[in-house]
Amino acid sequence: MAFALRKHDSEFDSQPIADINVTPLVDVMLVLLIVFMVAAPLMTSGIPVDLPKVQAKQLNDQKPPIVVSVDAGGGFFVDKREVPADGLLAALSDGSDNSKDRRIHVRADKTVPYGRVVEAMGAINAAGYSKVALVSEAPTGGAKSAPAP
Repeated sequence: MAFALRKHDSEFDSQPIADINVTPLVDVMLVLLIVFMVAAPLMTSGIPVDLPKVQAKQLNDQKPPIVVSVDAGGGFFVDKREVPADGLLAALSDGSDNSKDRRIHVRADKTVPYGRVVEAMGAINAAGYSKVALVSEAPTGGAKSAPAP
């Protein structure tokens, strides 16, 4: 006979199986991973809507920004009008059309000391303006510019 008879011993029958078969667990985890990889991009695309087409003009009610310039000599200009250093706050505060939510662009020569630019920013802040931007030029060509001294 080619079959061996198994010996039934009570000592071997009472022990639990110590090995856990992880192959089905790995299969299920891989299937879940694939499902989430496919479903994740679909959840972020948003709701598809067909937007209406209308003939509308762009909103042009925004006023151009007020430009405060500091030239190489340290002189202050408000919209191309030269003002003395002590009159900068008054020049920004006067004017009936200057609402405090208007944008301010600060332009300064790169050789101007930092203190003069801060002086202009202080006057802008004291006048009550909060939308302030510093204007600069993008470097031309591939050369990197050296930092200011």
